[in-house]
Amino acid sequence: MREAILIRGARQLLTLRGPSGPRRGIALRDVGLVQDGAVLIRDGMIVDVGPARRIENLAEARSAVEIDATGRVVMPGFVDCHTHLLSAPPPHADPADSVDRGPAALDACRRLVRTSPASTLKFRGREMLRQFARHGTTTVEAKSGYGQDEASEIKMLRVLGALHHDPLDVAATYLGMLAVPPEYSGRTGDYLTEVCSVVLPRVAKHRLSQFAGISWENETFTREQAVRYFTAARGLGLGLRVTGFPRAAVEFGAVTSDQTGPADAEDVALLAHSSTISCLLPGSAFHGGTDRYPSARALIDEGAAVALATDFNPHSSPTCNMQMMISLACLRMKMTPAEAISAATINGAHVIRRTDAVGSIEYGKQADLLILQVSDYREIPHHFGQNLVRLTMKRGVILHDAEASCPRP
Repeated sequence: MREAILIRGARQLLTLRGPSGPRRGIALRDVGLVQDGAVLIRDGMIVDVGPARRIENLAEARSAVEIDATGRVVMPGFVDCHTHLLSAPPPHADPADSVDRGPAALDACRRLVRTSPASTLKFRGREMLRQFARHGTTTVEAKSGYGQDEASEIKMLRVLGALHHDPLDVAATYLGMLAVPPEYSGRTGDYLTEVCSVVLPRVAKHRLSQFAGISWENETFTREQAVRYFTAARGLGLGLRVTGFPRAAVEFGAVTSDQTGPADAEDVALLAHSSTISCLLPGSAFHGGTDRYPSARALIDEGAAVALATDFNPHSSPTCNMQMMISLACLRMKMTPAEAISAATINGAHVIRRTDAVGSIEYGKQADLLILQVSDYREIPHHFGQNLVRLTMKRGVILHDAEASCPRP
């Protein structure tokens, strides 16, 4: 048994305690704020949380190892619920140049995944996860999709499984319908047959993923082809994730409608009256230099559940910084800081079906939390592009300590 840990002195403790379902409307603005809060941790789990006066007087707290959060914000670790963790390195180009983020980028990723041994993909993935941890993310969803053949897709999913708990939690998604690989050019139906009859059953049998995804942004697939894929995935017990076609996500009961751009009024209304969570991805709009951000304000005001994620990939959204996503959400998408934090934590946990363990600071959950170098959570979006994380903790283990890594004058 490890020594108990007491995090004390938090000026603001954001617990994110609240309703059991995804946060919507007014509930999205409730961050479960405790002024002058404390958290007691034992064996990597939260055993009590609340006002410092009560927590610090507990018998176990008196003998606990103390972590001083005086004057700072303590909050749950970010849950980044949409990333492409295993992908090709970024292009070496002048940022001012027009970078091909479409077929050329996809070709580069496909070549990398197909030719790299699993050990290489795992090494790169682990290094990237350390960057996520330094920026405050403690749980990551990651997609396959770049391999585009059975062997490569299974390799990606097995690597993602091996990265789970190393050091972060990793939830895998089989992205079976991202694009049609070159060897199936002109034979989309044959490719779909392989995906539905061979790969999906193997993914489900070996429990390599909870989810099956489709990218519909470039209208690569017909509605009939998508229906076939959805039916096969759902029949195998996999949750559906749809990027780029909100009404299809609602129609087929998808877990998420993942959105890099705005939604029209009809889509907003459909999402608001459904159980599908709108996973908003502002990184691509920022990196692409456009003003076509996801319709966060309209979705929230209409009553939709929304989550925030980085859409990390080296080509169209090369960032692992969820703090930057909160800034974009507030500065470009008209979300309040509280809404953005809820979307980046507890609602992200709902997306990957892990609210039993992550997304909030509550009794019985993993001690996944952050200490930020601000005194008020409303300061977070103001410091865009900065890393405000003073400390990242995962299951009671410190993964990043900014003060320990910086030499004192």
